[in-house]
Amino acid sequence: MSLKTFTREEVGRHASENDLWIIIDSSVYDMSRFINFHPGGAAPILEMAGKDATEDFYGLHRQEVLVKYSKYKIGTIANEKAQITIRQNGDFSKVPYGEPSAWMGFKSPYYKESHYKFRAAIRPIIDELAEEARHFEDTETKPTDEFMQKLGSYNLLAANVGPGPWLRNITLPGGVTGEEFDYFHELILHEETARWGTRGAGDGIFGGMVISIPTVLNFGSPALKAKIVPEVFSGKKRICLAITEPYAGSDVASIRTTAKKTADGKHYIVNGVKKWITGGMYCQYADYFSTAVQTENGMSMLLIDRSDDVETKAIKTSYSSSAGTSYIIFENVKVPVENLLGKEDRGFMVVLSNFNHERWVMITSVSMAARIVIEECFKWANQRKVFGKRLIDQPVIRNKLAVMVAELESFHNWVENITYQMCHMGYKEQSEKLAGPLALCKYQSTRMLHNVSDSACQIFGGRALTKTGMGKHIEMLQRTYKFSAILGGAEEIMADLGVRQAMKSFPAGARL
Repeated sequence: MSLKTFTREEVGRHASENDLWIIIDSSVYDMSRFINFHPGGAAPILEMAGKDATEDFYGLHRQEVLVKYSKYKIGTIANEKAQITIRQNGDFSKVPYGEPSAWMGFKSPYYKESHYKFRAAIRPIIDELAEEARHFEDTETKPTDEFMQKLGSYNLLAANVGPGPWLRNITLPGGVTGEEFDYFHELILHEETARWGTRGAGDGIFGGMVISIPTVLNFGSPALKAKIVPEVFSGKKRICLAITEPYAGSDVASIRTTAKKTADGKHYIVNGVKKWITGGMYCQYADYFSTAVQTENGMSMLLIDRSDDVETKAIKTSYSSSAGTSYIIFENVKVPVENLLGKEDRGFMVVLSNFNHERWVMITSVSMAARIVIEECFKWANQRKVFGKRLIDQPVIRNKLAVMVAELESFHNWVENITYQMCHMGYKEQSEKLAGPLALCKYQSTRMLHNVSDSACQIFGGRALTKTGMGKHIEMLQRTYKFSAILGGAEEIMADLGVRQAMKSFPAGARL
């Protein structure tokens, strides 16, 4: 049905409580039926009855409110065009620094045509799933099996683990083949899913899997891989990594969970506890636990199936329970010896094998988390007025934006450089050369987030402290960025590791 057109004078005649129209960016809305349901009360709408409420609306509400209540739109103003762009699924931002520079008209030595096609193809997919992901985050509920299987149907769960033989003979969005998929494609995927702004749900959906399934891919027997990998990558089953304990965090070697062989040598009996395990919670949340245990002469890794002897309890944290953060109790759990990952007593190598990739995944998501918030700050600074001026007209605000952008872009360029090295190095060379830079880059990522979050809070003021409304992305970052500063290696350990790795190649004869 085509909408009617009105003059501003006609709208002005509808200015009573029972007959109330307003104008927002040349669109006319009939608020007569909505006024009594307005969460902010009737007064703000009555004040704008028959008037242009564009400036006031955008001073109080996010754009999605217009989309949510579009049924109240009855027409447009004759001979006027909308001045504000309503973002549609799949759109790219035109706000300065709202996208990585290669997507804002700048040249890049890193990206090929397939990378641009891949981002263009997955953005509408990720946008389409955003509302559902945010629902899990807000309600603190388990990401559904249907949601996981949607991701699996696009091969996006497998792509989260990076380039490898598991991507052979598959096609990803944008026509990208598994054989041409590289770390820049994966970087794009992590950035796009980070745009959901769902730190807890994001970890529940991807985090536990990304850090655990490589233990099976790289160290499981052919039979174990044939069974587990298709189940996980299709979204039909879930897996988590169970290493950390109440007694051991970054000090992995201090774990106490034990695995003792039965007399016939066919099984291990596992006893112990794990803590802060992402994705371990809920009935049938994690179906498999890739678990660090102490065997007779050292540490080993076992794949443990969920059973009645495995108990999971929810741990409440600063972010959403949709992450499935859990406390796990293994009590006389019987595990077939075929579920050994790698060699017995050599589990420490399994644990270390994926640290570089895990940290790289974290810093790619951190980059987009900061970018989202900086874009929000630019938009808010342009539409919010204080003391008769827009925030952007205040030098102190421009200075905060300048510092935020400078820190993000320098960090992001480091991420792209490391990603380029990963694309051109084998696993052994990556292990030798990138452990230090990745550790330092991860350290820098959360120092950058700390500063971006702090400045964003000051720009948004009180709105930065509320979980809904204008400042919701700022509140989310402020509440959750410390997860990245601790998980995957605490800042202090990362800084120390980076310097220790550098000293391995320090020339013996170097002097001042």
